[in-house]
Amino acid sequence: MLAELVDHVIGIDPDRDWVTAAIIDARTTGVVATGRFRADSAGYDDAIGWAEEFTVAGERAWVVEGTASYGRGLTAALARAGEWVIEFDRPREKASKDGAKSDELDAVRAARESLGRYRLHVPRAHDGYREALRVHTVTRAGVVRARTAATNELKALVLTAPDDLRQQLRHLTTRALVKRCAGFRDAPQRPVAERCTRHTMRLLARRIGHLTDEIAIHDTAMRQLIDAAAPQLVAEPGIGHVTAAMFYIAWSHPGRCRNEAAFARLGGAAPLPATSGQSQDRHRLNRGGDRQLNRALFVVPNPHSPTDPRLPRQTSRGGQNRPRDPTLPQALHRTPRLAPPRAPTHARTHPLTDIEESRSPRPAVTRPGGRPSPRSRSARTATCTLAMSGSRAAPRAPRRWRSPAPDARGG
Repeated sequence: MLAELVDHVIGIDPDRDWVTAAIIDARTTGVVATGRFRADSAGYDDAIGWAEEFTVAGERAWVVEGTASYGRGLTAALARAGEWVIEFDRPREKASKDGAKSDELDAVRAARESLGRYRLHVPRAHDGYREALRVHTVTRAGVVRARTAATNELKALVLTAPDDLRQQLRHLTTRALVKRCAGFRDAPQRPVAERCTRHTMRLLARRIGHLTDEIAIHDTAMRQLIDAAAPQLVAEPGIGHVTAAMFYIAWSHPGRCRNEAAFARLGGAAPLPATSGQSQDRHRLNRGGDRQLNRALFVVPNPHSPTDPRLPRQTSRGGQNRPRDPTLPQALHRTPRLAPPRAPTHARTHPLTDIEESRSPRPAVTRPGGRPSPRSRSARTATCTLAMSGSRAAPRAPRRWRSPAPDARGG
């Protein structure tokens, strides 16, 4: 518990222009002092100097809310100063019974609530390869959304275009459609409606082309960064540079994820127990965690062949009675060389929890024909952590629907 480790806790409620701080005594939970500082380098130095007046270095902890947004600058400044920084993710209690709310009250609540927590979250790094990958990943995702929107607009125009033009374009693939529309020329003899439609299609097609070129630029930069930071990730089957970047961004730095179970919890891939009465082996999906990391964990197992012997056979097509547990990632989440589900993984060469330590090359075992052997696929934590990290029983098999027996009276 944090109250047993430090003498004072400093709660931080950051804003765009200001940072509000509140010092809380760890023993009495009383407010020692409050302060308000500007959200710039000088203000961060003033906040550290102000904390020195009421607390002792090494006996205090900073609890910052929004370490990846408004509190990012202060978090980086505190890390450079050697301070202990804790990420305050979300409050578990309401601000006040009477509805009172202010920056000082939010800072006090963050500090007091962190005193009783056993699990303290470490903020992510904001420099090095992680920050470079984050910038490219976020920007690339925005460009992909813009290209998808432009493509949908172009296809919608094809549906409402004049009959002759629609017959020419309706059976083309997306790539062929963009190439065809980008080469449209203006002809004064055409009707005004068709001329405007062709002109708009050409603008949309050229926009899609520019966005595609920008995506290629981000892809090239991300490949270079991943090859320099964590080449062992892309060496795993099913992991490309985009999903590898998501894994690296979530991992952030050594020590953030202590083992495989912690990484599964971070990605929202550790099922939650839902036992009741006679049902002691039921679990439900975890809707929390890093949703981008969860999405990457879902994408990785998809390239596997349906003939993989580790995959369960689908015995029914019914959708109502299927179990909630995701059987595909659970079957692929481990290789025989990894520890059993209930044994935590503490190996220093774990590909995700110890990315820096797992960069040493490993000999690969290949099949005749050049295909990698299943035993050469080392830790499949990237495909794995959708598995039941803390479950005691295997997931239930899908139940098949049976029609009711006919009545003895002929019904």
